[in-house]
Amino acid sequence: MTNELTILTWSAASIGFVHTILGPDHYLPFIMIGQARKWNLSKTLILTAVCGIAHVLSSVLIGIAGIIIGMQVQKLTWIEEIRGNLAAWGLIAFGLAYAVWGLRHYFKHKNLKAKNDNSVNSTRTTPWMLFIIFILGPCEPLIPILMYPAAHYSVQALIMVTTVFAVVTIGTMLITVWAAFSGLSQLNMHKLQPYSHFLAGIIIFASGISIQFLGL
Repeated sequence: MTNELTILTWSAASIGFVHTILGPDHYLPFIMIGQARKWNLSKTLILTAVCGIAHVLSSVLIGIAGIIIGMQVQKLTWIEEIRGNLAAWGLIAFGLAYAVWGLRHYFKHKNLKAKNDNSVNSTRTTPWMLFIIFILGPCEPLIPILMYPAAHYSVQALIMVTTVFAVVTIGTMLITVWAAFSGLSQLNMHKLQPYSHFLAGIIIFASGISIQFLGL
């Protein structure tokens, strides 16, 4: 492995980590939805992994297609910007809709004891909505910083760099969700449980706002 490729590989790992940690949309939706719906850790991590794979793979496929047809980096990043806007607005809309549903859920059942209304439709819709949003969500640094330079070496270099980026990105998502679940399990959240769906929606909505308007 050449020095340049070694540097590129380490860059892929560090950029994947920083990109994920600084993007609250990579983990907050899963943490909040998992807590609100009282999912176990395994179910939450599986959804996180599936959405993370979709998140990275969609950008990889666009990057590979661009490399094959010789598309300029600027055009590919323009496509990623459009996808980023769609994903951010998707989070905003989903968070707002979920908050409204959570508020209705609270008022509907506030006088009922031990009532847990996760209807079939909402239970199935939530994972699919997150999955679609993460397919739309781009990995902004992947194409211009990693895939194009790697393409100048070989197919093996391209595979190595994108694999390292994907593993670190998805791994960071999983570790962050796991750590949050472990921390929240030590807290007494019983009083907040009736508002959990509403709070989850508000936090997801805020994540979308921070991405769209603050560039986080």
